Amino acid sequence: MATLFYGASDVPIHIEDRALAHLKIVIATKLRRQESFTLSWRHPDGDAGGRSTIWIHPSIPLRFTFDDPEQPELNTQWIDDLMQSVNSTGGIMLLDEVLHTSRW
Repeated sequence: MATLFYGASDVPIHIEDRALAHLKIVIATKLRRQESFTLSWRHPDGDAGGRSTIWIHPSIPLRFTFDDPEQPELNTQWIDDLMQSVNSTGGIMLLDEVLHTSRW
């Protein structure tokens, strides 16, 4: 389970390693452009139920911590889906990865 630390808070946001690796690409892209947005997610099993939303802004410190030392192979379709989500009026909703398989 990866961890996202946002702002001055010591409260970790737990997100699965593979999901956070993909989310990191989208967040970094938006922040490089000096764009702010919201990030929403459902709380993982083991945490209190519900969902959370945070406001991501280029001036607020952000740290990604991964349990797995190796970068996973990235799914470009998942990144595209997350980019579409972040560019919507609702901001990023952490979407599940959809694996597209060939019919052949």
